[in-house]
Amino acid sequence: MFKRKHFLFTLQKKDIFSTLQLSYPIVVGQIGLVLMGVTDTLMVGPLGASSLAASGLANAIFFLFAVIGIGVLSVVSPMTAATKSRGETEKCSLILSNSIQIALITGVLVFLALYMIGQVFYIFRQKSDVEALAISYLNIIGISAIPMFVFLAVKNFTDGLSFTKVAMIVTFVCVLLNVFFNWVLIYGKFGFPQLGLDGAGLATLFCRILMGLGMYGYALNSPRIVRFLPNFSLKNYKAAIFNKILKLGLPAGFQYVFEVGAFAGASVIIGWLGTHQLAAHQIAINLASITYMVASGFAAAGSIKVGDALGEKSQEKILKFGSAALILSGAFMILSCVVFICMNYFLVGLYIKDTSVINIAASLMIIAGFFQLSDGIQCVALGALRGLEDVNLPTIITFFAYWVVGLPLGYVMAFPMGLDVEGIWYGLSLGLAVSAIFLTVRFYILAGRKSFYDTSRVQQPKEVLDMI
Repeated sequence: MFKRKHFLFTLQKKDIFSTLQLSYPIVVGQIGLVLMGVTDTLMVGPLGASSLAASGLANAIFFLFAVIGIGVLSVVSPMTAATKSRGETEKCSLILSNSIQIALITGVLVFLALYMIGQVFYIFRQKSDVEALAISYLNIIGISAIPMFVFLAVKNFTDGLSFTKVAMIVTFVCVLLNVFFNWVLIYGKFGFPQLGLDGAGLATLFCRILMGLGMYGYALNSPRIVRFLPNFSLKNYKAAIFNKILKLGLPAGFQYVFEVGAFAGASVIIGWLGTHQLAAHQIAINLASITYMVASGFAAAGSIKVGDALGEKSQEKILKFGSAALILSGAFMILSCVVFICMNYFLVGLYIKDTSVINIAASLMIIAGFFQLSDGIQCVALGALRGLEDVNLPTIITFFAYWVVGLPLGYVMAFPMGLDVEGIWYGLSLGLAVSAIFLTVRFYILAGRKSFYDTSRVQQPKEVLDMI
């Protein structure tokens, strides 16, 4: 039986620094992905509350569908790490080939789904000006799901090999290009027409294409990566690996769907309250998404470290590295909470000058400061469980937390209790707290259970190992 006292004494600073060293390029890259949306929002803000609200709503709907692909591809990192730690490098190329195939298929499906959503957008009951802007913008960014998923497939593969810095560089170069393209296309520079919100969508599309091509080109030309790709070909389909990614990835995708879906649902409900409330919500959630992506970077590093330790069949390392990721995320979120509370008006004022929107958003920033604590913990706990290839029960937990607790309570507090948009955020905060508690407990119970490491679970028969 695992001894908790022994674990507490063996968790050292070097374990935390090791996790931090792996995670910081992922964190910076994750921030870069969000900064693309943040720069869009900042540069769209001067167009007015309607454009800002439309951008927020369309992006919420986009990510509600895109997170399925993001979740599916998130398992590529721990799978690659576990395969590498077992010394089965020849199988790594099969993981990359099949993950890119899944990325392309999923990207096309997401684009088609978003296009169909645009045809029935009236079901969201938004203001007419917001609806028209959101539909046009959504049709453009929907196409960008395809190159975005290719980028993530290659990025997660290289992250699993612990080569994390190139994805960070590619992301930030494209963020800078996105700012330039936004300036040109939103406001009509260098002879281009003034496209407004659609210009921001086109800039995002161009940059995501460059990101996908950049990561793909790097993977096929880097000597550090090529040695893990002896049999790589986009046509190199292997049913067992393809199905393995989907078997682990689809539940992970639905974990993201339940969380992002709750926030997308919140955006729709807040839209019923008014344009100013929706614009304020978009600003607050945009800022919170930056810190969330830092936590997701720690979660990705935790899943890689835990997956690597699972390949080594080391219970001690699983618990140490899972805990290290939780500590890093918790510490960062406490700092972020202080910043959000103390600088709420300053941060909101960077987006818009409308006093009504600023006052609402500033109050939401205080709530966001506190719910970040739970958000960071639940995100990392999910990542650690993904590293253990435990995805089914966590999926049920996320559904319960967001759709049984968070969103229903938010609706009750917003309307019957009259707390308006703040009520929605209180409800979401409670959902995040429930998710954080249950997922963290699940990780420590599972990782500390001796039976989890027996021959039936880790020392798998050859035909199962051949799948991965």
